Amino acid sequence: MHIKSKIKSTLISMAVASSFLAIGNVQAAGERFITIGTGGVTGVYYPTGGAICRLVNKGRKDHNIRCSVESTGGSVYNINTIRAGELDFGVVQSDVQAAAINGERNFKDKPFTELRALFSTNPEPIHLMTRRDADINDFLDAKGKRVNIGNPGSGQRAMAEVAMDELGWSKSDFSLAGELKSSEQAAALCDGKVQAVFWAAGVPNGASQEATSTCDVKIIPMTGKWVDAIVERYPAYAKSVIPGGTYPGNSDDIPTYGTRGTFVTSASTPDEVVYNLVKAVFDNLDAFKKLHPAFKTLQAEQMVKDSLSAPLHPGAIKYYKEKGLI
Repeated sequence: MHIKSKIKSTLISMAVASSFLAIGNVQAAGERFITIGTGGVTGVYYPTGGAICRLVNKGRKDHNIRCSVESTGGSVYNINTIRAGELDFGVVQSDVQAAAINGERNFKDKPFTELRALFSTNPEPIHLMTRRDADINDFLDAKGKRVNIGNPGSGQRAMAEVAMDELGWSKSDFSLAGELKSSEQAAALCDGKVQAVFWAAGVPNGASQEATSTCDVKIIPMTGKWVDAIVERYPAYAKSVIPGGTYPGNSDDIPTYGTRGTFVTSASTPDEVVYNLVKAVFDNLDAFKKLHPAFKTLQAEQMVKDSLSAPLHPGAIKYYKEKGLI
């Protein structure tokens, strides 16, 4: 009897364990996993994705959505990967969003008509960081120098190409046209592998902090008739200023121009997923703004309309109408 009792007890335990496993599988099956494509870990896109995921995951018990972040090659990569169905959402520069929906530049003759916008985030002024011994006091002085213009597929590279096109330059006009990722460029600048770095990012950002804190780097104003022409031609660009004192060794305001970060997805993303993501951010906007210094000036009314070229996703529209934002 004792042996039979043990066998019976074991069978009951196995049945109970199987039941719990089955329940767990049902819960996992009912959970929606979403992935956000961002950029290099030292930029602002990666913490932007992390901040959004943190708020989404905080309410996971209510909406059953689990969010994760992926460090990627940047804006162009994110849009192409969303189009391919390999990413659900992405943080992209506003100019890259405009090019994708209109079939221009990196998306020439291949418009991503299913691209949908959710909201914009922080301004992204161009930081032209140079070594002080490089004798660069204006972007025009960068001709013939070793300059990092960013890895192919990044918004950084797309912006550099717009500037080069406006000036009639090509990669061969630099003694070295670096294709380093944003996470690699500060070390390359301080090691002397490049003399200047051209990139746009939120203020402040890790790469610029690293470079200006590690070696003698100055950030150069981006002004002139060629800049005026770019801003006039491309609505996704606007004049901007990097406040003095933001970075070590750069005490004066730095006039420049740039884009905004934007958050996008595909039209095929379910409305309820987009609704819950947008709700997680905007219902907790004060908390979101505290998750990175670049977010501190964000205002809901601007986020739902500024620098968005693609149509708003219906899931976002539903939330914004409920809150009177549109």
